[in-house]
Amino acid sequence: MQRVFEDYAYTDAVRNGCYWDTTVTPRTWPVLQGAHQADVVIIGAGFVGLNAAIELAQGGASVIVLEAEWPGWGASGRNGGFCCMGGAKAEDATIARHYGETALQEWDAAQVAAIDLVGQRIADLGVDVERHSNGEIILAHSSRAMARLARTNENALGPEDLRSRGIQASGIYGGVHTPVGFGLNPRRYVDGLVAHAEALGVRIYGQSPVVQLKRSGLNWQAATNDGCVEADKVLIASNGYSRDDLPDWFAGRYLPAQSSVMVTRPLTREEQEAQGWTSDLMAYDTRTLLHYFRLMPDGRFLFGMRGGLTSSPRAEEAVQRRMRQHFDRMFPAWKHVEATHMWSGLVCLMPSLVPFVGELPDTSGLYAAMGWHGNGVAMGSYAGAVIGKHMAGQPVEGLPDFVQYPPRQFPLSKHRRALLRLAYLGYAVTDLL
Repeated sequence: MQRVFEDYAYTDAVRNGCYWDTTVTPRTWPVLQGAHQADVVIIGAGFVGLNAAIELAQGGASVIVLEAEWPGWGASGRNGGFCCMGGAKAEDATIARHYGETALQEWDAAQVAAIDLVGQRIADLGVDVERHSNGEIILAHSSRAMARLARTNENALGPEDLRSRGIQASGIYGGVHTPVGFGLNPRRYVDGLVAHAEALGVRIYGQSPVVQLKRSGLNWQAATNDGCVEADKVLIASNGYSRDDLPDWFAGRYLPAQSSVMVTRPLTREEQEAQGWTSDLMAYDTRTLLHYFRLMPDGRFLFGMRGGLTSSPRAEEAVQRRMRQHFDRMFPAWKHVEATHMWSGLVCLMPSLVPFVGELPDTSGLYAAMGWHGNGVAMGSYAGAVIGKHMAGQPVEGLPDFVQYPPRQFPLSKHRRALLRLAYLGYAVTDLL
């Protein structure tokens, strides 16, 4: 089994502290056993796989979803809950230069449509996802970053403007508010999608990792340890938890990266005011190795960051210590506030820094949707719905053409994590400027 990170990254140990798991009722899942047939088999029961399954089932297709653990176990059930603009790491200017201004406009429209889709899904499902926040605010972590924000945003806010809005943290030089998007409880959203998919007849199996994917005549066969599914089409929706040998074409074309999160105990109103942070806006800063954070409806404060490079008990402890240090530095009035939950997970980077959503080249019937660069709540959901419709026979609509361009391999693909280490060292230096 060719996974990119150490085995520890794929165990329960790194997610056992996930706060979201305490907000839902756990359930058991059937394990795939014996031989099955379906029109479509989907590998991965997260935002992409479940939204694709819903679209396919609504169109009359029979769908089986195979999940290595249980729905929401991966990034979909342990992220920061930011339903916001994003999905690509490439700058707007880079997208316009490589693909054209029209493609950039289409991408911008797709990001808004993705947020709207999630909002509509939640409304249709009637699930309480603890929705809050009128969009998000990006905060400049340096005077230079603030100058860049001010050049491109006429409505940039200075430190005093932020303080008047209940937004105050150390080392912040201003920001820009984008009134699009909202915060949510991602695990409750996943569970709502699961219930909807099952009501449509989708069969979901847990503890059923696909160990082999191969052609079987004109169809595909996805084999697990205890069973197999034969289907006309396959969607790989495992994102940062994918494998280099499933299929072999995947090797070197994606790169998992760690993201870590902590959640505090509920803060009293007096504690919030002592720090000067009373806003419920989703927030993130301009660092490349960014921090992201938000005050949740029950008063808990969520804080996350990028930067982990290896996965082991010792490395996990080191990342959690560093995350706490960063939190205390930004919010000094809360140094005494305990973090009740800490965990980590894998996001997915692509060589071109834009997602891939489409059919694999020269491989009829095999599709993938992946590469949200840490912003998959909205775009992963949207891409899942788009690829589901496409697999049902419709053209790819609502996304720019460039997402269908097959990703190239990373340079030195077998050693691409070493390149990430070098990149992170550079980012750490530039983030100080």
